[in-house]
Amino acid sequence: MQDTSERPQTFVCHNGEKVRLPFSHDEFGRRMANLRAIMTRQDVPVVLLTSMHNIAYFSGFLYCSFGRPYGFVVTHDSCMLLSANIDGGQPWRRSACGNIIYTDWRRDNFWRAVAEQIHDAGLAQGAGRLGIEGDHLTLSMRDKAIEFLGEPELVDIAPAAMASRMHKSSEERALIREGARIADIGGAAIREAIRPGVREIDVAMAGRDAMELEIADTFPNGELRDTWVWFQSGFNTDGAHNPVTTRRLKAGDLLSLNAFPMISGYYTALERTLFLGEPDAATLELWKANVAAHELGLSLIRPGATCSGITAELNRFFEDRDLLRYRSFGYGHSFGVLSHYYGREAGLELREDIDTELKPGMVISMEPMLWVPEDTPGAGGYREHDILIVNEDGAENITSFPYGPETNIIAV
Repeated sequence: MQDTSERPQTFVCHNGEKVRLPFSHDEFGRRMANLRAIMTRQDVPVVLLTSMHNIAYFSGFLYCSFGRPYGFVVTHDSCMLLSANIDGGQPWRRSACGNIIYTDWRRDNFWRAVAEQIHDAGLAQGAGRLGIEGDHLTLSMRDKAIEFLGEPELVDIAPAAMASRMHKSSEERALIREGARIADIGGAAIREAIRPGVREIDVAMAGRDAMELEIADTFPNGELRDTWVWFQSGFNTDGAHNPVTTRRLKAGDLLSLNAFPMISGYYTALERTLFLGEPDAATLELWKANVAAHELGLSLIRPGATCSGITAELNRFFEDRDLLRYRSFGYGHSFGVLSHYYGREAGLELREDIDTELKPGMVISMEPMLWVPEDTPGAGGYREHDILIVNEDGAENITSFPYGPETNIIAV
């Protein structure tokens, strides 16, 4: 076996210039100040972030793991992004901080890089407390931290970091507005592509292409990745996250349009119920009931309202109509650095078990869904989805695509 013990464990190579990130240095400074305030409150001298969402939120870089660990080491005086050599200089170019590259020459060079950063920050190995993300650090990663960092006391800072992300800055809200606008463009392309005989995947590609082209024109310095569409038809509408298939559309299909533009790790969404042809009476009744719940929910989003309180009112609405048994999931969620595989801000979801109070600067969806099983009149999934920015006086709905039978019945 070749001896690689003399190969470098880490190195620095910027390989280009910093690119323009979607947020200013002041914005990243605000986020770091919030993180350091959390460190002070929890008496943590150093934090190791490992999740995609927190590393992206605080450093600007959204990593692609492919089985390799990534980290962001933060002290009260310094911060450093730790990335794998396979990424080259990309992490440095697309971050608001410094970057150390670790190599694959020896197993666990990532943890040697973490230990080096903690030592260089003047924090003695084997002493003190280390802030970690308890909802992301695996058992094996925990064991590595204890082995390489001298058995620190591990302190979970993930809930506090999540709470800090739930309040969106003006720069974040501006980006989310653009995402909602681009989702509407995708929705229009999707609706235009719907006709009998077309496959779900063909309709989905039309929406995705329209959104990616608009993102490229609007954010020429951004990364283009992860924008997607879930377009569902017939029985495939029963799940909100059902993947696209090659099923061909036919007259009489209930349809579900789901457009998700991704801008620098930020997710926005547009979701609408449609029908191909003339809907039957049961379908129309269920669709109208879900639209009425949607409109009630929109009216309830305001500062001072609680997630559980809004949920209770919508539950009563459906229960009064004997439809609560068809409710599929909670009524809405937060937005920001998230996708279908990272970043859920679980403290801001419209569910029975969440009592978070809505405050100005929060961004949340309203998205009631009814799922009626097959062999039941009106079978299928009904879902509408708008994005709202909570302000001092109420909330601003930044989704413009129309909803309801009046506009989303597709003639055949």
